[in-house]
Amino acid sequence: MPSLKDIRIRINSVKTTRQVTSAMKMVSAAKFKKAQDDISYIRPYVDRLAGIIYKLSGSLEEDFQLDWSEVREPEKILLVPVSSNRGLCGAFNANVIKEVEKLCRTEFKLQNGLGNVDILAIGKQAQKILKSHGYNVVKDHNEVYTDTNFEKVVDIAAEIMQDFLNKKYDKVVLVYNEYKNAAVQIIRSEQFLPMRLPTEAEKAPIMSIDYIIEPDVETFIKTVIPDTLKTMFYRVILESLASEHGARMTSMHKATDNATEMLSELQLQYNKARQGAITTEILEIVGGAEALKK
Repeated sequence: MPSLKDIRIRINSVKTTRQVTSAMKMVSAAKFKKAQDDISYIRPYVDRLAGIIYKLSGSLEEDFQLDWSEVREPEKILLVPVSSNRGLCGAFNANVIKEVEKLCRTEFKLQNGLGNVDILAIGKQAQKILKSHGYNVVKDHNEVYTDTNFEKVVDIAAEIMQDFLNKKYDKVVLVYNEYKNAAVQIIRSEQFLPMRLPTEAEKAPIMSIDYIIEPDVETFIKTVIPDTLKTMFYRVILESLASEHGARMTSMHKATDNATEMLSELQLQYNKARQGAITTEILEIVGGAEALKK
């Protein structure tokens, strides 16, 4: 049985841990509110913008060529896992890494075997773990979390888009956590490039939507699609940020509750040990007194 000193040391240690987890929970809760607001603002905008482009592209001729939607034989693949720079957020980072490894084992097994799967990591956790697992992490953009803003994220998106145009990569897939609520994040693997346009079978119902476009639909789509792709990429980063703060807040809340429960158990154990020590001392005193009488 541990001594009273050992139990006291453990109680103090758990109290310190509880203070840390409680503070981290409050910090994440403050950041989570802002990230949640950002998501609520950008989601309707991106969904509506992407929907308009999707519908307008349904009215284009079959021979219309768009660089961003050029479907090529997927020989060279770029995976973009969006994780966090810090841990202590439950399965948030682990789910992203598992999804990347799953893609490399299944959908892109052939390309991965030939060494044609590159990884551009956003977040130190994905970069560190995937690199240690032997994957080809060619670049990272961990600085995006230092001060997350649209201009910084757009530069990353523009770099990826330029690599696709230069045919350095034939397909770009984003892997990230989509925000649902503070306790639930949905892992997504989403094709970023080539941009999906409606097939011939899907065009018929889409063409019934009427928009007034100047100067013409083709010019509009060619002009707007690059900005739309950048905005969609920015949304993915915001989704991941909100998911991270929600996951960390939930994780730290559970850790704080567990620490409180452990403290109760340790305090009970300490009281029992203290009572046992007192009882032993009383018995020794009584025994000594009886010996003196004899």
